[in-house]
Amino acid sequence: MLDILVVGGVGVDTIVRVPEIAIGDGDSLGVEPIYDYVAHTGNGVALGCLHLGLTTRFIDFIGDDEQGRLVLRHYEEHGLDFHHLISPDGTSRSVNLVDAEGRRYSFYDYRHDPELRMPAEFFGPHVAEAKHVHVSIPNHTRSVLTAIPDGVTVSTDLHAWDGEAEHQKAFAQRADLVTLSATKLGGTPEKAMRWILDNGRASVVIATDGERGGYVMERGGSLERYAAIDPVAELGGTIPAWADWAPVDSNGAGDAFVSGLLWARAKGGDLAAAIDAGRVAGAYACRTKGTSTSLISEALMTESLAALK
Repeated sequence: MLDILVVGGVGVDTIVRVPEIAIGDGDSLGVEPIYDYVAHTGNGVALGCLHLGLTTRFIDFIGDDEQGRLVLRHYEEHGLDFHHLISPDGTSRSVNLVDAEGRRYSFYDYRHDPELRMPAEFFGPHVAEAKHVHVSIPNHTRSVLTAIPDGVTVSTDLHAWDGEAEHQKAFAQRADLVTLSATKLGGTPEKAMRWILDNGRASVVIATDGERGGYVMERGGSLERYAAIDPVAELGGTIPAWADWAPVDSNGAGDAFVSGLLWARAKGGDLAAAIDAGRVAGAYACRTKGTSTSLISEALMTESLAALK
């Protein structure tokens, strides 16, 4: 059995490092070297879970193009069990601006046909082998949601949902664990989080809020806050070396948080332990440039959690 099957969400990020996320005077700006990275949400969750020691498989569409070949080479290097279909519209892309503080703004090119769906004859055998399925929210994964059998737990990440858009609601209603970003929720995510709990099957909803930490709400409970991890302040005893590294790039931090969360829950940890694992993985992901280039190992995760005060 697979510990986790990740469905959908691979592409290539082009990272442009800029002094600030703003358009200045003139029509050009010299920047640091620009690089392409295998990226996007399913990629980050799958690689994060794999490096944390979970038996992981990833399925998605890619294109018959240079970006698709980059994806295949990357997963071969990591040893990720990846199965794919070819999309005639190519591999998804994004261009991400990253400022001096590591914050990012993404221009996302989904590019797949709106009618594209992952066929049951492709995803069915993979779902049948999984203890847990994490479904990313690209449109082509919608067909998977209703085909996951009872008894298999499901998670999803709604990303920057505004609490109203219909697309994310189908995913939110079908998942047992829902994460999202608080970015578009006006500083108070409680209404959106409560809607998910009242209208779906989730037992817990977590809204991440970057360097401010995030929010958590359990079914029947109230909204609670948690702080972002401060490695130097919170990791006592023998501080892992990574704690002294300054954050430089937040690309992939949310996906790393999800992978830490799923790892802890797969190990039988309670909600507080799972959030701590997510906080550690997310903070670790910000320590190098690029998307999902810092993937914490199970040994380092265990060491870091043991050092938490």
